[in-house]
Amino acid sequence: MPVSPFTAGRNDREFYRIIELEEIMSTRRDHVMDRSTSSPWNTDVSGFDASPPELLGQEMPTVDFLPAEVVRYRTAHWRGLQAKTVQIINHEQFEYRFKEQFHLLIAVEQGVRHDGETFIEGLPKSTMRYYSHKWIFVPAGRQFFGVQKPRLLTRSICLYVDPRAVLVDPDLRFAEAELRPGLLFENSGLWDTVLKLKAQIGSADPGDRMYADALGGVLAHELLRLHGTIPVSRPVNRGGLAGWQRKRVMDFMEEHLAGDISLGLLADVAKLSPYHFLRSFKRSFGEPPHRYWTARRIERAQALLANPRASITEIAFDVGFGGSSAFSAAFRRVTGQSPMAYRRSLE
Repeated sequence: MPVSPFTAGRNDREFYRIIELEEIMSTRRDHVMDRSTSSPWNTDVSGFDASPPELLGQEMPTVDFLPAEVVRYRTAHWRGLQAKTVQIINHEQFEYRFKEQFHLLIAVEQGVRHDGETFIEGLPKSTMRYYSHKWIFVPAGRQFFGVQKPRLLTRSICLYVDPRAVLVDPDLRFAEAELRPGLLFENSGLWDTVLKLKAQIGSADPGDRMYADALGGVLAHELLRLHGTIPVSRPVNRGGLAGWQRKRVMDFMEEHLAGDISLGLLADVAKLSPYHFLRSFKRSFGEPPHRYWTARRIERAQALLANPRASITEIAFDVGFGGSSAFSAAFRRVTGQSPMAYRRSLE
């Protein structure tokens, strides 16, 4: 696609005033980001993958950057959803393009460019130079293209949504919906869901994977509300799980407290679709599956902590955590104290 000439408006005093403020805040945000993403950036094709082995084959095509070495990222895969944090690492001019049968939602955390343009098929191009905290939505099948010379190093979160697989109410017919594109728009409500998903990247806790699966459904519903249409009326199932379903699911969870189970697997045990299982489980137990399962694992850990000869790391593995750090964080979240403090309270 031909690239339009860069705009040359360099005398916008307000623009450069904003840039100076953004540069001050950028250093602080980058410092926080560096601490929150302790895993090193990886510049190879696969990036950092937080997925369990059985999901590695579900990687979706992502935005192509030219030159490729201009970007670093971290990646996670969940049910019908792929999240990728994108960090531009130098100030040279670069291009990007995308056109696939997946929806693409981009949350721009930091974006300030000297020159450039962004284009989505069906919309006028944008040459906006200050676009931090803006959103881009590219519906499946639409062409997305851009070129820019960054003023500040761009940082964004890209979410790729498979409309056929994401965990969403089937009555909404999300896979059939015609969604409208959006280019550098504002929406404060989306940030809550997207930042929760970003926080799950790099987590090895299977409970967090179930949580991210559910958040994918929330995101799909928000996209449908913002860029499509939701049926005015549809049947509502207000019931919970039947008695036999509750027993089978509880027994399965107890048998696999140290395993890696997913919403899809639990739904199969209850013989329901994942979406209806999620809703029915919450009505029956008063909390979502990932929270219930995490609480049961912590209860098992509390019993194991009564043995002073068992190490914290051993107990973490026994209840399905990848290490003592993730275990301690979950234990504190549920009980309000560290595993060591809990053990001391038993003495």
